[in-house]
Amino acid sequence: MKLKPLLAFLIWCSPLFASHHQPNFVIIFCDDLGYGDLGSFGNPTIRTPHLDRLAHEGQKWTQFYSADPICTPSRAGLLTGRYPIRSGMTSAARGVLFPNSSGGLPQKEVTIAEVLKQKNYATAAVGKWHLGHLPQHLPMTQGFDFYYGIPYSNDMAKIKGAPNYRAGAEDPDYYPDFKDFDVPLMEDEKNVEWPADQNTISKRYTERSVQFIEDNKDRPFFLYLAHSMPHIPLFLSEAFRGKSIRGLYGDVIEEIDWSAGQILDTLRRLNLDIKTIVVFTSDNGPWLSFKTHGGSAGPLRAGKGTTFEGGQRVPTIFWAPGIFPPRVVNEMGASIDLLTTFASLSGTNAPMDRKMDGYDLSPALMGTGRSPRNEFFYWNRAVLHAVRSGPWKLHFWQNHPVTYSRVHKLDTPELYHLEKDISEAYEIATANPDIVTYLTQKAEMHKQDTEGSLPDQNGALIPGFKYRR
Repeated sequence: MKLKPLLAFLIWCSPLFASHHQPNFVIIFCDDLGYGDLGSFGNPTIRTPHLDRLAHEGQKWTQFYSADPICTPSRAGLLTGRYPIRSGMTSAARGVLFPNSSGGLPQKEVTIAEVLKQKNYATAAVGKWHLGHLPQHLPMTQGFDFYYGIPYSNDMAKIKGAPNYRAGAEDPDYYPDFKDFDVPLMEDEKNVEWPADQNTISKRYTERSVQFIEDNKDRPFFLYLAHSMPHIPLFLSEAFRGKSIRGLYGDVIEEIDWSAGQILDTLRRLNLDIKTIVVFTSDNGPWLSFKTHGGSAGPLRAGKGTTFEGGQRVPTIFWAPGIFPPRVVNEMGASIDLLTTFASLSGTNAPMDRKMDGYDLSPALMGTGRSPRNEFFYWNRAVLHAVRSGPWKLHFWQNHPVTYSRVHKLDTPELYHLEKDISEAYEIATANPDIVTYLTQKAEMHKQDTEGSLPDQNGALIPGFKYRR
């Protein structure tokens, strides 16, 4: 039973492998999944056996951050290795892109897919894109060979007169009709189903992902599987309805768990598990205002849309059996580190002509060193809300912990010690004035470093845009 991991390690470390082969990369990216939604992260009611096995065989990272607490900027940060303020993908006017938005990820930005194309990787984006739906902003212009998914959030373009899907916050038995949401399903640059049947969307994402892996089993590949779920409104295949004691939300998570199992089974069946790195994570924390239709942040304060820990500390697993030693990693990492890390592991370089914010996590992943990340900057709608250095976190701005409304600047910054106070319950700025001064200076230096960033991409609108219905 121990021969396969040993073989993987020897293959990985051999000069022949290093000079002629690159690992495959798979990112499974959930939408609004909370820190406390998986069994391996403490959830007592949602069954996630495949993801729990992923964590057991791989590495569970307990202090891993999304680039932003909401959809569009978080995805921009993950794919570019840069805080989204640099690409203009976070905006005070509009936090995310909508169907009437004309903007998107600027073509001058370099994505993980484009970095890996330097090494002849096959690349696919499956699932939610949300980085621009006009032709000049679709995945095919950003290094992806293939795209299959919806171009923005699954709740956008609700048709006039349709029931208010937000009723799900009060009615745990509410189940939406996909025909109420005029969201297209795209393949490459064409709309192939409009409206998309979201009941089967997770299943179809999985099938296309498996097909991509099978079609590219003899060459290095990068699969970016960005689930539309568990963003509300919640949809799932009939086979999973009524299965979880957590209700509809639990059913949706259990289908995502099944999907991850299908990906892992495919890798094992094709003997690709010994040369594939899988990363499972989320774009931000849970949408708490939807109550039973939203997730759990576990011990963390607040959720999606906030820069409290519940908004950006996300459940994250790295899996590479025989390559990465299985363990729990309590060091810091972030989604903006993935581009730099993948570049290192594939034998290429991150872009050298721009400021990169990601660190190479491979020493920590390989067990040869610690994570180089010791600080993180929490941006929200183009405003620097907080900064973390080591265990210390200083808030300058905050908003409502559930609805994430009423953004306001604090009269005096609030300081928390995250290693002793993961829930950010005990404010200790008065007792630590030197730490407050130090973190304030770091924040000012970082803001100066982001001056000259690209202009706002989220606020621009399509002139004369009209919804179909």
